[in-house]
Amino acid sequence: MAGWQKWLWGGIGWSLGGPIGAILAYSLASMSDGNSQTYRQAYQNKTTQPGDFGAALLILFAAVMKADGVQSKSELEYVKTFFVTQFGKTHAQERMQLFKEILKQDYSTAEVCAQIKSNMDHATRLQLLHILFGLSQADGHVHPDEVKVISTISRYMGISQKDLESIQAMFYKSTNSAYKILEINTSASDDEVKKAYRKMAVKYHPDKVQHLGDDFQRMAEEKFKTLNEAYQQIKKERGL
Repeated sequence: MAGWQKWLWGGIGWSLGGPIGAILAYSLASMSDGNSQTYRQAYQNKTTQPGDFGAALLILFAAVMKADGVQSKSELEYVKTFFVTQFGKTHAQERMQLFKEILKQDYSTAEVCAQIKSNMDHATRLQLLHILFGLSQADGHVHPDEVKVISTISRYMGISQKDLESIQAMFYKSTNSAYKILEINTSASDDEVKKAYRKMAVKYHPDKVQHLGDDFQRMAEEKFKTLNEAYQQIKKERGL
């Protein structure tokens, strides 16, 4: 088995079963002209591993990209850049090949998200959502169908509407986006603003996803930085 395939299967546990495992196995079999059963292994580890997170991202990336019926070059570049950043240039091309096979498949997003919800903690699911919004913005045009799909994915994964709006506000700026990021209204008192920031700082702290490894933890730092910028903006507006 090729080195990148060993990386994929060796680094994941629970995602080898269920719909995610079936999608990956079919894609790998298509690439190698082999039998999909060759790539199935009986893992029972229920702790989310970096490979589980990466496998889920591949499939959800595809769902978002297919939402508007157009697979733009900029979106593909976003995915490729993501792979290069997280795994290095050596294996980015192989992952893109696997991703393109996944794009050809039809599958139930609801079933995939149900598997994710059952096996990933809340902080990890929030990180998935953050990356998906980054993809939707990659081509410089936010298609309503992409936002709709991401919202549906969020609901299927058990993420609240407030959490969805908080992360969405990090990418789509408006006059009150800083408040949305903190999950409060513009009418909130100064004390409520401070309390909300402390709560969100705990929720979005990079240490919440340290189990995914340094690479994915660094990605979580972007979300935490945006939270801090939103808080500083509100403080400046209010003269705090």
